Amino acid sequence: MYKYDAIDQKIVDERVAQFRGQTERFLAGQLSEEEFRPLRLQNGLYVQKHAPMLRVAIPYGQLSSKQVRMLAHIARKYDRGYGHFTTRQNIQYNWPELKNVPDILADLATVEMHAIQTSGNCIRNTTSDQFAGVAHDELIDPRPYAELIRQWSTFHPEFAYLPRKFKIAINGATEDRAGTLFHDIGIHTVKDDSGEVAFRILVGGGLGRTPILGHVIHESLPKQHLFTYLDAILRVYNRFGRRDNMYKARIKILVKELGLEKFRAEVEAEWAHLKDGPSTLTQAEIDRVAEHFVDPAYESLPAVDADFEHHLLESKAFARWVERNVFGHKKSGYAAVTLSLKKTGVAPGDATDTQLDAVADLADTFSFGEIRVSHEQNLILADVKKHDLFAVWQRAKNLGFATPNIGLLTDIISCPGGDFCSLANAKSIPIAEAIQRRFDDLDYLFDIGDLAINISGCMNACGHHHVGHIGILGVDKHGAEFYQVTIGGNQGFNGKNDAALGKVIGPSFAQDEMADVVEKLIKTYVSLRHQDELFLDTAKRVGLDPFKASVYDRNVDKDAAKNAAKPSGHAEAEVANV
Repeated sequence: MYKYDAIDQKIVDERVAQFRGQTERFLAGQLSEEEFRPLRLQNGLYVQKHAPMLRVAIPYGQLSSKQVRMLAHIARKYDRGYGHFTTRQNIQYNWPELKNVPDILADLATVEMHAIQTSGNCIRNTTSDQFAGVAHDELIDPRPYAELIRQWSTFHPEFAYLPRKFKIAINGATEDRAGTLFHDIGIHTVKDDSGEVAFRILVGGGLGRTPILGHVIHESLPKQHLFTYLDAILRVYNRFGRRDNMYKARIKILVKELGLEKFRAEVEAEWAHLKDGPSTLTQAEIDRVAEHFVDPAYESLPAVDADFEHHLLESKAFARWVERNVFGHKKSGYAAVTLSLKKTGVAPGDATDTQLDAVADLADTFSFGEIRVSHEQNLILADVKKHDLFAVWQRAKNLGFATPNIGLLTDIISCPGGDFCSLANAKSIPIAEAIQRRFDDLDYLFDIGDLAINISGCMNACGHHHVGHIGILGVDKHGAEFYQVTIGGNQGFNGKNDAALGKVIGPSFAQDEMADVVEKLIKTYVSLRHQDELFLDTAKRVGLDPFKASVYDRNVDKDAAKNAAKPSGHAEAEVANV
């Protein structure tokens, strides 16, 4: 992973000193709240419902064991003994005292971490695939380019005050596990006709109040032009993006209003002044950063490990965990392990200081001292020998991190919601817990198969509810907390390019109805599915009406729905093998 050089460290240390002085002046009454607000936002400090919240950057979701131990130390010393991993691959602390935040930032700086640009109208933390560098389906490792983008965007003088926040994601695999279609800029690493690295650039995606899928603006951008082209996009946005209405200030609105071709023409015109200029990316700079992302000291291992195979046969529980939580690795004899932070009764994405210390120990023992964070709010050990998987599983069980539910209904993505966030219309965590408790039968979960439930407490969509197969949005209804349900959303990470936004099924529901509503949706799916058909496929085939009928207690001809758009011949065989 990337290691700071002297310049990196100096920049972060200087920022800590600056913010310490700013905080001291604010607490002494020398700065007003209005004057202090942009200063704290530049350092990831929000004012939430009950206390300040500090968001710490985890660039492209990659951590060392030393850094994870520091996160545990901060949770223990400055917070209430836990942290919350977010859908942006960051970590948040919900209870720090303002006077202690400079000390937290100083501690973070000792392990090459910071909270810079995790809030405010600037370029936020660049995200990527949690399996980058090890995935069996990877075409190009995106991490060196993610790091280059981080260095380019941090303290970029032109883009420190954009019309609105700005998010970039980069993916290098066949499957888009980075959700690039739902970012302001999405980047796919590809090969051009001559076999050189290039980039497919998407623009104008986003969720929130106006969810929109991104558009391809450049099909194959030569790698040396990455920064100049990104500069051109950001300059056009900075010039034409609205500043009079925060709800219409994102780049997705600008692209929609101008139209993609007009927006592309503006970018091309701006790029003409930048192309081949001082910001052109050199091979030497790519090589400098790429040196930090070489493979660890892998052993030569057989593809089949006898002990691993024995444990699979002897332990059904272990086999289940392997099926859901273990991901294929590019290196023979190795695997990537997802540690589930979705145990029933725990807020999705939360981890205690004790658990974080234990995860750091696991990483040191089994995975070359590295940990990843997924935007599904789980943790990953990316380089585990198959021979060690049984031992990792046993230790993960003792931590509460071995729930075999990755990709299943209880692997819920959820924002903190109204329990913490002052922007939320409704709570998210109690809804997630109620659904998890309702579906605690693992046999039933495995029978249902892949199903994504995403929960957001407000239209800001921090829980990505728009792209959940079942999405849940907290809404305010005459001062009471209610929940709107969508069906059919999809991140589009399965190589089919079938990303989609969910459709609202009807009027919202009260909090105590939500577990029943989800159960009715699942029962409807089970009654209508073809053999081995997943929820999303059934929803596409039969449409919303049968699901609406089930939750609003309307009569429905289930036989007719079951036969709706029924495939025949070869197509039916394809559905059966989904």
